Amino acid sequence: MADIGRVGIVGGSGWLGSAIAKALIGSDTVPAERLTCSYRTRKPDSGLGVSWTQDNQKLAENSDVVILSVRPDDWSGIDISAPGKLVISVMAGISVDSIKRKTGSVRIARALPNAAAEVGQSYTPFFLASSNPNDRGTVEALFRSCGMVDSVFREEHIDYFTAMTGSGEAFPAFLAEAMMNDAIARGLPMEIALRAAQQVIIDAGRLQEYHRASPADTVKSFVDYDGTTSAGIVAMRENGFESVIRSGLDAAFRKAQALTIKQVGGHDR
Repeated sequence: MADIGRVGIVGGSGWLGSAIAKALIGSDTVPAERLTCSYRTRKPDSGLGVSWTQDNQKLAENSDVVILSVRPDDWSGIDISAPGKLVISVMAGISVDSIKRKTGSVRIARALPNAAAEVGQSYTPFFLASSNPNDRGTVEALFRSCGMVDSVFREEHIDYFTAMTGSGEAFPAFLAEAMMNDAIARGLPMEIALRAAQQVIIDAGRLQEYHRASPADTVKSFVDYDGTTSAGIVAMRENGFESVIRSGLDAAFRKAQALTIKQVGGHDR
C-alpha cells in the first residue's frame, strides 16, 4: 500500500470524522501514530491511539493530507491555512473555490462518504481539483477504507450525490417505515412489523451484492414472473412511485445547491 503520509481530520470528534478515523486505522490505511484529529470543546476518549488537538492550524502544519469534516454552518468560523497540502472536504455544499480561498491550497478534493462509513460500507463519490498526479490515488485509498469509491468529473455531481447517496440509510429507512406502518394497519404487532420491514431492506441489499444484478434487472425479473410482487410493482408505478422518488431527490438536490449559494452569497465570499 502506498505511503499516504500524515493525515489530519478537522472535526475528528464528530460522527463522520470519527467514523473516517476508525476506518483508516481499522483498514491499516493510516497508522494511528500518523493520524491527528481536532475537537472543539472536550477531548474524546476514543481509544483509537490518535493525536488530539484543538488547534486546527497546528493540525494542518503537521499533516500531509487535511480532511475537513465540520458542519457546513461552521465552515465560516474555521481558520486554517494549508498551502501545498492536499485538502479533502467531506462537507456538503462547500465549493472547491471556497476551500481554495480559505486554505490557500490548490490541491482540493470534495468527497461525500455517508453514515455507512462507520461500518466500512459507505459509497463515496469524489471530485478532484488538483494537478498533482498522486492526489487521485491518495483520495481513492483514503475512502476505500470506508467502502466503495467513485470519481466524478463535474463538481455539481457532488451536490447531487449529497441528495442521493449522502442520505445513507435514511431513504431505505423511509421505505421500511412505510411498509411497517402498512403492516401495523393490517393488524400485525408492531415488533413483528418492524422486524419484517427492516429485514426486507437488509436482505435486498445483500442479495443485490451477492447476485451483482442491476436494480433494473431485478425489477424486470419480478415483473416478468407476473406474480404477487409484479402486481405490487405495477400498482406502485401507476400511483406515481417513480415520480415521488424523483421529486424527493430533486428537493434534496436543491437543498444541497442552496448550501453552496449561501456560502457564495454569505460570509465566505
